[in-house]
Amino acid sequence: MTHINVFLVGDSTVSNYDESVAPRKGWGQVFGELLDEHVTIYNQALSGRSSKSFIHEGHLSEVERLIQAGDYLLIQFGHNDSKPDKERATEAFTSYQDYLRQYIQLAKDKHAFPILITPVQRRSFDEDGQFYETHADYPAAMKQIAQTYNVPLIDLTTMSKKLYERLGPEETKKLFLWFKPGENDNYPDGVQDDTHFSAHGANEIAQLVIMGLRALDLPLTRYIKH
Repeated sequence: MTHINVFLVGDSTVSNYDESVAPRKGWGQVFGELLDEHVTIYNQALSGRSSKSFIHEGHLSEVERLIQAGDYLLIQFGHNDSKPDKERATEAFTSYQDYLRQYIQLAKDKHAFPILITPVQRRSFDEDGQFYETHADYPAAMKQIAQTYNVPLIDLTTMSKKLYERLGPEETKKLFLWFKPGENDNYPDGVQDDTHFSAHGANEIAQLVIMGLRALDLPLTRYIKH
């Protein structure tokens, strides 16, 4: 089987972390464990980045240098695009889409395969235990771009919402960084983080991405461990 590279670009929900913040992990950190030995993962995702700041800081140029024909580029942005600071802020149906086009074009120019991934949900429940959206129009804007340019899309926004709703407000805490004071050495004062995943949560989200890949039935699915 041909060896391929899979490049991941995105934000803190995808990126790698060291042991000093364990068990915090992005889903990209464990994604490679679900694929066979013919795949090399280049997890280029970085905390705090939007579709805009990732490009402006030169990180997409690094992907451009490394990516080759037949490789894959998985693109998940949206968490930080709605932030108010001008370095990261984009508008869903204008500048956000413009930046997404740059990722898609890079992959196509290199004869690689782009895959868009709508932003994974935060743990967001109201006091009545009802889930609510925090990503505004960004998932819909990404879906529109996928359709316009005929790019495969994994709707991780919807998939993660269904997972959280099935688990409920209390059980979903296990997917994220939720510790009482003294419960974890890396978080001695405790933590209630509804954005970043525990190792368990990262694995659950990575499994959803794999499920999305299977549904797309791309050549990449042949590399999924069975």
